[in-house]
Amino acid sequence: MHRYFWLILFLSFLIVPTNAQPTSILITNGTVIDGTGTKGKGADVRIVGDQIVEIGKLKPKPDEQIIDAKNLIVAPGFIDIHNHSESGLESQPTANSQILQGITTLAVGPDGESPWPIGDYLRRREEKIPAVNVLAFVGHATVRHKVMGNDFKRPATKVEIEQMVALVEQAMREGAVGLSSGLEYDVGYPSKTEEVIALARVAAKHGGIYMTHMRDESDSMLTALQEAIRIGREAKIPVQISHIKMGTVGVWGKALEAVQLIEEARREGLDITADCYPYDAWSSTITVLVPSRKHDNPVDVAKGLNDVGGAANVTITNCSHHREYEGKTLEQLATEQQTTAVTMYMQIVKDGGASVVCRSMIDKDIETFYRQPWVMVSSDGGINGRHPRGAGTFPRVLGRYVREKKWLKLQEAVRKMTSMPAARVGLKDRGVIRVGARADIVIFNAKTVVDQATFTKPFEAPIGIVHVFVNGEQVVRDSKVSGATPGRVLSKK
Repeated sequence: MHRYFWLILFLSFLIVPTNAQPTSILITNGTVIDGTGTKGKGADVRIVGDQIVEIGKLKPKPDEQIIDAKNLIVAPGFIDIHNHSESGLESQPTANSQILQGITTLAVGPDGESPWPIGDYLRRREEKIPAVNVLAFVGHATVRHKVMGNDFKRPATKVEIEQMVALVEQAMREGAVGLSSGLEYDVGYPSKTEEVIALARVAAKHGGIYMTHMRDESDSMLTALQEAIRIGREAKIPVQISHIKMGTVGVWGKALEAVQLIEEARREGLDITADCYPYDAWSSTITVLVPSRKHDNPVDVAKGLNDVGGAANVTITNCSHHREYEGKTLEQLATEQQTTAVTMYMQIVKDGGASVVCRSMIDKDIETFYRQPWVMVSSDGGINGRHPRGAGTFPRVLGRYVREKKWLKLQEAVRKMTSMPAARVGLKDRGVIRVGARADIVIFNAKTVVDQATFTKPFEAPIGIVHVFVNGEQVVRDSKVSGATPGRVLSKK
């Protein structure tokens, strides 16, 4: 027995794993922008496991993996509070277009449309682990449709609202971080404000937030904003205005009026913030162009098209009944078919509708919003999205709005991408570079970072995002996807 013991002990020393991982990772020679809004400073960052354990002038340890970040920025991983990768994460867990732009955490279920049940969705993300961290909102339209079925084109009854309340309660208990709404869309549009308040109160009880695609982002934007403020006050819940914009000609140049409404509400004690994507074009269903919902009324359709600057600004991106329309504007299609843009619109809607990209905002308003300290960056994109924001949002802000146009200081832009959204959804150990924080880190070149995705090539990867870590594992190495999937489900539970 004694002889066999020493033989086993001897053999154990000979068995050395060939794929042993380094005990720690040292990011050296970089400029650390910590996400709090303070200026960058030279420092090294040590990661052990999934945590940041040291920051300062550090010496490499034996067998430690070294990442040389000379001439590069070391920042917290970007957090996208408004992302549409619900199904994309299922088909592409490596989330290439997301991590290549520096996103390490994303929130799905915006605009009132969410997976259901939330608990089942989050369990699937734990079973099929993605490259990014994931959290989820419960959608107002989702629970409304569950209760009302296809009979949703009317206000809900008291009993139906009680049933929706029970579903939101279930979702919050299963881990949702808040309630989202899409009041401009068909299912949410008929709802009364009181219905949304009732559901928002449930989310508030569980420490969640109310994130809203408002009832109108065009001519009645300011009225819709007042409704969102009312919901926040009466439900006693923090409010997040999704992709804030002045979306029609009639409200161009009026961003300051929206800012003033929000500032007044903030002074009165309402916790209200917003997010914005860096493009002058939105992406949605074609029917939102006509707020009256009278899609067969030529006068209303003509007004809707004029409000966005004309049919030349509306490009078809997805049309299942007419694939040949994709990539063309309504004006081009009308010319080809020798008809009017109004007739073309009505025919597309009659045939089943389409997704569109509509160029209907101006830089002046986008700049006004981004300069507000309570406006963060979001993409409103996602995996396989046909709007370039799905692949380019965060590098676009860093390259075009920080470096080229100088709308923002680099440290402020990083804050809007990291600690600000982290705080909004209650992530206390992410969104900052500090000892004890989770090691979600992006390393980029501030002199070259920029988006390359366009409306004709929406999937082009950006340049300048060099390395990305999620929970201490490298998901992007030298601007290439590593294939690692170390993401985690983050929830309110």
